Amino acid sequence: MPRRGRPLPESAACPRCGLAHPSGALAQRLYICAGCGHSLAMPSWARIAMLADPGTFREVDRRLISVDPLQFMDRRPYRERLVEARRQTGLREAVTTGYCRIGGRRVVLAVFDFGFLGGTMGSVVGEKVANAFEHATRRRVPMVSVAASGGARMQEGMLSLMQMAKVSAAAARHDSEGLAFISILTDPTFGGVTASFASLGDVIIAEPGAQIGFVGPRVIEQTTGTPLPADSHRAETVLRAGMIDLIVPRDRLRETVAYLVGHLSGGKRAGGAPPEISPAVRAGALAAWEQVRLARLSARPQSRDYIDAMTARFVELHGDRQGGDDPAIVGGLAELDGETVVIVGHQRGHSPEEAEAASGGMAYPEGYRKALRLMTLGAKFRLPVVTLIDTRGANQSYEAERRGIAQALARNLATMSCLPTPIVSVIIGEGGSGGALALGLADRVLMLEHAIYSVISPEGAAAILFRDANKAEELSESLKMTARDLLRLGVIDGIVPEPEGGAHLDPQRAAAILQQHLRAVLRDLRRVPRRRLLARRYAKYRHVGRVGVYWREIVRREMQEALDVLGRRLPRAEVLSRGWLRGRGEA
Repeated sequence: MPRRGRPLPESAACPRCGLAHPSGALAQRLYICAGCGHSLAMPSWARIAMLADPGTFREVDRRLISVDPLQFMDRRPYRERLVEARRQTGLREAVTTGYCRIGGRRVVLAVFDFGFLGGTMGSVVGEKVANAFEHATRRRVPMVSVAASGGARMQEGMLSLMQMAKVSAAAARHDSEGLAFISILTDPTFGGVTASFASLGDVIIAEPGAQIGFVGPRVIEQTTGTPLPADSHRAETVLRAGMIDLIVPRDRLRETVAYLVGHLSGGKRAGGAPPEISPAVRAGALAAWEQVRLARLSARPQSRDYIDAMTARFVELHGDRQGGDDPAIVGGLAELDGETVVIVGHQRGHSPEEAEAASGGMAYPEGYRKALRLMTLGAKFRLPVVTLIDTRGANQSYEAERRGIAQALARNLATMSCLPTPIVSVIIGEGGSGGALALGLADRVLMLEHAIYSVISPEGAAAILFRDANKAEELSESLKMTARDLLRLGVIDGIVPEPEGGAHLDPQRAAAILQQHLRAVLRDLRRVPRRRLLARRYAKYRHVGRVGVYWREIVRREMQEALDVLGRRLPRAEVLSRGWLRGRGEA
């Protein structure tokens, strides 16, 4: 059990609505106001009790206490402030660290207390946090931190600032060992804590309404003279800006952290007998334009529909950590037939409002950066990656260009080519151009029976080649964009049958069939050693275009034309004996 701080006052008032709460009742409610739902400041011992399995917390580095290296004086001596903080909180420092279990999993836990000098990070706080990461690294266990801080402790000058480097280095070493770090940001989290380890979590969680940032709004307003919006630093604004993954209320925080710790610590592995695969695709093929129309139906299941139907315990993660969270890309952690996977997909949006917010599934650079961050997360924890492709292409606006859409697509392709974990991609609707391929460089590429996959839309091709988009239907056959065409070309590895009439007529059945195929493919890929997996993936794309009946027919035709020309001058046997066709595919 964590050590309790000083005795609680008889009551505390909510700073938002003014409602007074008896201290005992407030602790039982996890310091959440019964009147307005506001999350009040929570002492560190209460946070530890909320997160850790009962009776499992064991504190470390309790004897470390701050001194006064600079003999600092403002209105009062620093030493005097330290003594007062210890007396008021019952704590020795602004952070408490130790071992515990969360959801039965061993972790190292570091919890800040804003009541101790504003949770500021001085030399001892930095030392305790760095030690906590080192303990977690040595024991090979996840790290969980709960930040509540005003930033660096000014009374320790540059020694305080340098703690940012210390704790970030310790966090980086923990990360390099492939260990999970869950960072929780509470109200408030600012300055050197936000700008160091607290922003380095594999998953970053915030409490509702928490103020988060580097420089606080009051300081910005006073130093720049510029008024800020009321919600400028709120967790909800930070989430929309792509800087955090989740906002989780206190009553669900322990459950969420336990899930993440469990699934990012080796995850779960599927077992059982090989799945039964649904019957093969029907022989009768639709015309290419009919396939285009089917693939684009608004009623057709989208990524989120397949995720909800195929997986269990999906936790959506948000943001590219660079400035945006694009709803055109949805992704997170899930269980697929009991196996932990990272799943990412395009989301077009069913309603007009959803479609507008998601740009019809045509993602901005931040969407692809989010996808890449999640796929990299999967690689770190050796979790298979499943991508679901359904887009006419990447966003084609000036804003997308300005924000670096070409760079984002290129970075996805380069990283996926050597991502050290199995990747399975599925074209579930329309796969268009580089926006589709940026989620489609995979060990196995599957394609739903009535999906399409093309270098450009038929309308775009017709506009370029015929200067008339109305000729899209007649050009669609030539683009070879159907699943059957692409299987013959060697672009995809398998076709997933759909319910008769199309996936939109029976979405649940369509999801069940796709789930069977994914399970079978993942089962095969799990058996391939990592080095061989990467070598095969490289070879697959290195030789793309050299396989398939179309390529062989081209080579055969060129060889025949060469033989016809030379045959008029020399007998065929002499042509072959001289090796003049060597290198053109002739055996």
